[in-house]
Amino acid sequence: MAGRNDSLPSIVGLVPARSGSKRLPHKNTAPLAGHPLLAYSIASALESELFADVIVSTDSAEYAEIARYYGAEVPFLRPGEFSGDLSPDIEWVEFTLRRLRDADRKYDCFSILRPTSPFRHAQTIRRACDEFLAEVGVDSLRAVEKCRQHPGKMWVVQGRRMTPLLPLGPPEQPWHSSQYQTLPEVFVQNACLEIAWTRVVFETRTIAGTVVLPFLTEGFEGFDVNHPVDWKLAEELVRAGEASLPAVNKSPYRPRDGVE
Repeated sequence: MAGRNDSLPSIVGLVPARSGSKRLPHKNTAPLAGHPLLAYSIASALESELFADVIVSTDSAEYAEIARYYGAEVPFLRPGEFSGDLSPDIEWVEFTLRRLRDADRKYDCFSILRPTSPFRHAQTIRRACDEFLAEVGVDSLRAVEKCRQHPGKMWVVQGRRMTPLLPLGPPEQPWHSSQYQTLPEVFVQNACLEIAWTRVVFETRTIAGTVVLPFLTEGFEGFDVNHPVDWKLAEELVRAGEASLPAVNKSPYRPRDGVE
């Protein structure tokens, strides 16, 4: 890729875009500020100039056409058995990396860039990559943010009774009855990005391994669009100028019109 530093380990950007979302149907190709949601992850990946290739993993020929229009590769479609609601990420990641390796396309690392994080910019990716490559002895990096709903205040309900999810703290001051500010900081993963050494997939059949580096997202970098209310909020954030989308240097996609 033009502008990429060839002294870096080779990294492939993987953008997952299956077509079967139930909570927000066809969210990956729904238009946000004129472009399909999918376009913003492709744009930020290309602008980062970090990736040897940017590849979209999808089970849909229509999604593949959209991805190619915006500059990504779709060398093959994802099989349906790896595209269901309950399909774990390791299935499509392993399938993709094996197919690429069989075609003599090998990469040292991979990064997962989910379309549902439209406010992830090229500089976000660069910052994460710098942190990952500077750290010794890690398997992967994963984006996290400080949780707003502390697990110390969560409960497991069984019939007409419930017990704390985390029965910690002294009996006289359990976590569920303590002020948020007094509880240990806890972080929750978000969908912004993940980076891992490719060997992790083939050696452990996981996408993260066991030694994971936290990447603390800032502002709306980790905002995740999964429900209709998320979509409305994303539109309002853009309209109000509170969050910005990556620049897309293409005219809006039109089905079967102007595809390159």
